[in-house]
Amino acid sequence: MRILLVGAGGVGSAVVPIAARRDFFEHIVVADSQQSRAARAVAGVDDPRFSAISLDAADRVAVAAALREHRCDVLFNAVDPRFTMPLFEAALAAGADYLDMAMSLSRPHSSRPYEMPGVKLGDEQFARDDEWRARDRLALVGMGVEPGLADVFARYAADHLFDGIDEIGVRDGSNLVVDGYDFAPTFSIWTTIEECLNPPVVWEDGRWHTTEPFSEPEVFDFPEGIGPVECVNVEHEEVLLVPRWISARRVTFKYGLGEEFIGVLKTLHKLGLDSADKIRVGGADVAPRDLVAASLPDPATLGDRMHGKTCAGTWVKGTGKDGGPREVYLYHVVDNAWSMREYGSQAVVWQTAVHPVVALELLARGAWKGAGVLGPEAFDAVPFLDLLTEYGSPWRIREAARAGAREG
Repeated sequence: MRILLVGAGGVGSAVVPIAARRDFFEHIVVADSQQSRAARAVAGVDDPRFSAISLDAADRVAVAAALREHRCDVLFNAVDPRFTMPLFEAALAAGADYLDMAMSLSRPHSSRPYEMPGVKLGDEQFARDDEWRARDRLALVGMGVEPGLADVFARYAADHLFDGIDEIGVRDGSNLVVDGYDFAPTFSIWTTIEECLNPPVVWEDGRWHTTEPFSEPEVFDFPEGIGPVECVNVEHEEVLLVPRWISARRVTFKYGLGEEFIGVLKTLHKLGLDSADKIRVGGADVAPRDLVAASLPDPATLGDRMHGKTCAGTWVKGTGKDGGPREVYLYHVVDNAWSMREYGSQAVVWQTAVHPVVALELLARGAWKGAGVLGPEAFDAVPFLDLLTEYGSPWRIREAARAGAREG
């Protein structure tokens, strides 16, 4: 397998040392708009199976040409979702498979944004499913940690733990602390603003509906010492992916943001600083959201100042295989001290980066195969979870995650 990895930011750079320990690929071309950044990522592993090039992710023609020039079988999209469609279309044009971690962007309903979805996350990609099937090519969408691993957990629960599912709820929380900063997001603030200020989508009783941002707060008790964290509804791909393959009465995504973080996001929104539309400032055209992102520290550089753990997981409630009620939380925890020691990557970006690498290995070895636009739920979860454990980062199950929990 030959891979074009587009994006050498936090997650893209974390992919390189993870993949360098595996032998499933022939070559990975690391591409970034800043060739120097791609070169730094490659230099960190000193492995001839990696090379670095300069590439504009928004230029479909240039991306397709790079895929052909470097004889790449797969385009791995590791940039923010603004570039999802150009890369998705470039891969199709070049006859390559495709993998991303964030799907095509949504657009709120024009008149009822907090009741009905408009254009949903991934709609533009799923609309092209027939074209991908006709070319016998695979677009594996939403294959990071959330979405990605969380969706694999949902598939595993549906196949192996439950006869009927009432609710699937992805729950993400941490106790990470960054020394020396009053406000320092541990993941891309550009993507965080997009997720948190758009109307969250909920799947319920056979249809999608929307709510107001930060709705339905609940306190979720996260495992392995993280503890109780208040979580709120956030727009996220799992809610748009899971119901396409798994039967559940309700599907939600809730993120443990914290009162201070929510307050900052609300202030950015009030001031118009969340906008991705460019405005004229002096002699330059600047998107306010890009300015916010540029003024904050790069999350990938915060590892040495971070302490604590991050947890991604899927809570499932329904009827177990024995016919009785069952409630579980399938989860994956990464300790920042471990990820920094082992890979030199902070916990959040490492946790995001490892899962697409696992998926690519399964595709390379033929354990996962398919054509069309597919989410992680379309594949057998067991090979993925077994291989994740082989990578040295095991997953776990906790029974009765909401009350009286015990480790499974």
